[in-house]
Formats: sequence, structure tokens, C-alpha cells
Amino acid sequence: QEQFAESGGGLVQPGGSLTLSCAVTSDVFAYYAMAWFRQAPEKERELIASISSAETTDYGDSVKGRFTISRDNAKNMLYLQMSNIQPEDTAVYYCNEVALSGSDYVPFGSWGQGTRVTVSS
Repeated sequence: QEQFAESGGGLVQPGGSLTLSCAVTSDVFAYYAMAWFRQAPEKERELIASISSAETTDYGDSVKGRFTISRDNAKNMLYLQMSNIQPEDTAVYYCNEVALSGSDYVPFGSWGQGTRVTVSS
């Protein structure tokens, strides 16, 4: 079963930038769509960015224009470049494999530990 190891989180000032990484243990990484999720304090986990096996990307309204998702299939790595970070981006960030259910992507892998991003001045 695939495993996910997120890294790159930390404390960042408003307006700053950060790049998150997700190392995926999988023999079939290149064939799956992937996504970044986040869970803010006392809120449900939400999908914020996705990338298909063909590298088609999509973003939630809250991060569109500020975050960029990418993947390196040769290294089994998923990335999230975050710019103009705001306090409302404070959350634990997770990656996972996703599959289409109707018109929405849903996660189907086990969750990793996530990486915490705290935005504060």
C-alpha cells in the first residue's frame, strides 16, 4: 500500500513563501492523480489542489493564484509551492492519491502524518 511522507512545513510570516514536499512510496505513482489537502484547527480536512496523471491541475478558490501543485514522477514526489501565504493558510497539510467520484476527487490512500504550516508575524 502506498505511503506518504509530507515535509517542508514551518512558521512563516504573512506574505511569505514555502514549498511543501510529499515523498510517495509506490510502484504506480505516475498513474495516479494526487492532491494536497489541509486541515485547519477545528475544521474539516479540505482538498486544495490536485494534479492528474497527465499533470492537469486544479485548485480550490482559497488558494487559486497563490499555490502551485506539481509532481516529479521520476522521483515519486509531489510538491506544493505556496506564495503570498496568509494567516488563514495555517493548517496541517497532507498529500494523498485521489480518484474521481462523479466530478470530485476523493482520497483513497492512508493518511500520512502531515506537515504543519503556521502563519504568524
